[in-house]
Amino acid sequence: MAAHDWESVRARCHELLRGLRAVPLLKPTCPDSTEWYLQMATFELPACNAGELKRRLYDDYRVEVPIIEWGGRQLVRVSVQGYNRREDVEALIKALADLLPRVA
Repeated sequence: MAAHDWESVRARCHELLRGLRAVPLLKPTCPDSTEWYLQMATFELPACNAGELKRRLYDDYRVEVPIIEWGGRQLVRVSVQGYNRREDVEALIKALADLLPRVA
């Protein structure tokens, strides 16, 4: 991990993941702090057709993320890893911003 400067990689991944907090209708499930999350976070979806959202994320945008139901809530779980690029996360942000108003 030290040889690959994983501290910097983790910090870059965290900053990319933070971008999802700006998606309208997407509700963070924890405070915006590295004490709560680093590279993986869960966001609550508005009441929506989760199956339709998952299908359209992939069919329309070629984006695949887990959409789950837990505790009576619908959630999207996003994990940003060292191989993910800014463009990958921006594609997810755009897709969610476009689709959530349509499926909610």
